[in-house]
Amino acid sequence: MFVEFAIIGTTASGKSNLALEIAQKYNGIILSLDSLSVYKEIDIVSAKPSKNELSLVRHFGINLIYPNKHFSVGNFIKEYRQAKEHAKKLNVPLIITGGSSFYLKTMLSGLSPKIDNVKTDLKNDEIYEIIKDIDPQFALKYSQNDSYRLLKWYSIYKTTNQIPTKFLKENTSKPTINHLKIFEIKTDKEILREKIKARTKKMFEAGLLDEAKYLFSKYDNSLKALNCIGLKECKDYFDNKISKNELVDLITIHTVQLAKRQRTFNKSKFKDKISLDIESLKVAIEDFLTFNNH
Repeated sequence: MFVEFAIIGTTASGKSNLALEIAQKYNGIILSLDSLSVYKEIDIVSAKPSKNELSLVRHFGINLIYPNKHFSVGNFIKEYRQAKEHAKKLNVPLIITGGSSFYLKTMLSGLSPKIDNVKTDLKNDEIYEIIKDIDPQFALKYSQNDSYRLLKWYSIYKTTNQIPTKFLKENTSKPTINHLKIFEIKTDKEILREKIKARTKKMFEAGLLDEAKYLFSKYDNSLKALNCIGLKECKDYFDNKISKNELVDLITIHTVQLAKRQRTFNKSKFKDKISLDIESLKVAIEDFLTFNNH
């Protein structure tokens, strides 16, 4: 039976293991929703499924390109369409899972046109005053402390000479997915912190430093893919800026901070979702699949 759904949650919450378990039980296919796993050779730091796990279940969205190649949301949407076509052909479930919820949100909301950021000396409050005058709808929605969105707004305005809210409404593509059941793993913050600590330790045992050394020797260190959490700290360690103990601590701290951002994003962007602890969520997903099999 073809049915598609998503399992989201913070990093280290257990999404991949749950998806793998469900996929094996229901002969499903997994689409990795992870912006790092698309890269070949970035294996340990991305917590990519092992070769054995990849052999057990058909995965899409993994090992697509090398770290020096560009990967966009548009590329991800193409990968999603291939995964969906494959799952429909086999009449099996498609499980979309991973930490890069931005990809998922874009597929549900539509892809907006790519506008490069413009250079400006204007401060946030100055841009915000322009926004209030030209695009009050945007001003009501976002804070003047939101540097990222303010610069995006200003870049669209300067590039197109149009009101950004109106421009995006008229030029954003139709959603790739019109409706999707979303399941979120809810994890206690302290438990998650311990899981992140354990995963960081496991990454070092698996050879994180060797992987980082190899990547930095082969590719330009300024590449976006090599400035992710786990690798950027290793770079500082190799440059003798931090000690081994600081390296471990910083990766853990930065991963905890990432989890907080992911939790906030998922809370604000996916209103209609089922959010439960991992065991209860597993039952809810199996009930969903059983219902859709009748």
